[in-house]
Amino acid sequence: MKNFLLRTLSGAVYVALIVSAIILLDNSPVAFLCVFGLFTALGINEMLRLDGRQDTESWLVMGVDMLGGVALFVSFYLLNQSTLRSSMWLLPFAVYIVLRFVIQLYRPRQNALHSLERSLFSVAYVAFPIALLNNIIQITAPRILLAVFIFIWINDTGAFLVGCTLGKHRLFERISPKKSWEGFFGGLVACVGAAFAFDRWCNEFFEVPELGIWVGLSVVVCLAATMGDLVESLIKRTVGVKDSGKLIPGHGGLLDRIDSLLLVSPAVLIYLIIMAYNP
Repeated sequence: MKNFLLRTLSGAVYVALIVSAIILLDNSPVAFLCVFGLFTALGINEMLRLDGRQDTESWLVMGVDMLGGVALFVSFYLLNQSTLRSSMWLLPFAVYIVLRFVIQLYRPRQNALHSLERSLFSVAYVAFPIALLNNIIQITAPRILLAVFIFIWINDTGAFLVGCTLGKHRLFERISPKKSWEGFFGGLVACVGAAFAFDRWCNEFFEVPELGIWVGLSVVVCLAATMGDLVESLIKRTVGVKDSGKLIPGHGGLLDRIDSLLLVSPAVLIYLIIMAYNP
């Protein structure tokens, strides 16, 4: 019971941070930049520790990589600010690239290729998808991002409930033995059902023009969220760990909470561009 209450409380705080950051975008980007910038830094930190158990990076390199990921996130935010010259948005991340390679010159005992691969992969895997949230907001309305997160949470809940109750056929046993096809379709049905509910009662709030957009978005989120979860499971299985960390009590690490988002974000952006979405 104690673990359940702790898990519920920590999950509620996580959800509240995301919802507040997105809702407050109507007035100011400060909360959004702070919350998702923090997620970016912590996610990169976990990724570096996850991949570096046998060859831990120095605090300097880890700090620079975390700042580099935040710089990429901020760069994409600046990209969407029409008041800036087009070249200015690249400056924060360009500084990181130069600094990271220069630092490597002064680390003779490290495998340079392995170290740089680890850093750049961590930034690409964690920071780039989170940075794309800025583009999703730019081509749609900010609150549609909240709908994306709600779809992710509904998919997780539907897949868990149906999978635990009816799951018999393994979805991807080599990577995640507990996931089932029944759970996948449970999450999909839940997402599509939520899409119909949003179209019926929430169009004005989310500023989405038609049912077709909602249904397509729910399907894309379900598919990408499932693949995102599997990708992180593959990474953890490769390095032989169960959780990415212990940051969120009862849930594991931050990467265990945002793993779905890391594929959902680019997939949703592709979907919206293909649909030529223009509210």
